[in-house]
Amino acid sequence: MSRLVDRFGRTGFAALSSLIWALPMAAWAGSADLSPIDKTAYPWIALALGLVMLVVWFVLLSRLGKVPVSPRERRFDMAQMSRSEKIWILATVAFAAGLIAWLNAAATVDWGPLGSAIGSGKAGPIAFAAGLAAYVVVMVAGIWVSVAKASNAFRRRVAGPDPA
Repeated sequence: MSRLVDRFGRTGFAALSSLIWALPMAAWAGSADLSPIDKTAYPWIALALGLVMLVVWFVLLSRLGKVPVSPRERRFDMAQMSRSEKIWILATVAFAAGLIAWLNAAATVDWGPLGSAIGSGKAGPIAFAAGLAAYVVVMVAGIWVSVAKASNAFRRRVAGPDPA
């Protein structure tokens, strides 16, 4: 744990380690949507696992402040980040959340009626499908641009202030 905290910083480690509870909770959300329909999913197992791992994560975070870290520039240390970096990281998270939301919705929807409506040539369903496609393109482009901008802001921070 000490090596990971030293590598990513406290903020980066906290964000990375949040996956231990976020993934089971996402599984719970997906299986809770499907369970009443097909009776094959067991959402309460995923919920219980997610809640247990959330408690484990809180215990991990409570001990995080005691882990020694070497003084150096870190990519995801909130205390060291410039304002520009924080904004672009927030934009990346927002676009990624939007893409995950679209993927979650896409996984729980029956696409058959939309496909047959598009096949019939109706303008409404075609516009709706184009809107869904445009949403995905915007989310992916937003992730790409905001990651690039955050990386540039990090490089500027590590390079130090301009001598001019």
